[in-house]
Amino acid sequence: MSNRGLLVPAVEGHSVTAIGVGLAIAVGAIFLVALLQRVRFRQTGHARPLWPWAIGLGIALPLAGWLLAGQDVRLDLPRASGFSFEGGWSLSPELFALLAGLITYTAAFIAEIVRAGIQAIGQGQWEAAQSLGLRRGKVLRLVIVPQALRVIVPPLTSQYLNLIKHSSLAVAIGYPDLVSVVNTTLNQTGQAIEGILIIMGAFMTVSLLISLLMNWYNKRIALVER
Repeated sequence: MSNRGLLVPAVEGHSVTAIGVGLAIAVGAIFLVALLQRVRFRQTGHARPLWPWAIGLGIALPLAGWLLAGQDVRLDLPRASGFSFEGGWSLSPELFALLAGLITYTAAFIAEIVRAGIQAIGQGQWEAAQSLGLRRGKVLRLVIVPQALRVIVPPLTSQYLNLIKHSSLAVAIGYPDLVSVVNTTLNQTGQAIEGILIIMGAFMTVSLLISLLMNWYNKRIALVER
């Protein structure tokens, strides 16, 4: 840690963008393969493992992007130069403190939500699954977690929304987030209504998107009565 913050290696080169695009395409392709396998399982009752596809696509597509872009990726290490540093990537103390605080605080609540959701499932579900010869890992993945998600998702949505709102506390440690920038603009221009509307619009947009996605997922995993 220095006056510039935390110095870490950085990856440079034109191929970095191509690798990122390839990785994004790989994630979408893996998701599509998972959907197709689920449809096939419902039709035939035969399930195939997803991990060979995930490993293959996760390696092949970023590698193809790297090869097509010219293979110019290089690692740029921070080095002393005069009274400062050159190269690498600088993580400011304010951003590091913000990330450490939000991650630690939110992770504790999410861990408690997940623990409570798993414990909400009756012991009989564990015993019934184990009586079928399933190992503990498969019991969790196939029996307990799908039921626990119906308990976990609603409070988890609230915790995600709290995380977005708590990010505005970055102004208290001097990190120039949206609230800090708008406050500076407000002091210089005196346009308070416009500044407040910008903050409201930004937080409302992100919060509504998270709510829509989590509510869609909650509805998708909900128990459907016949």
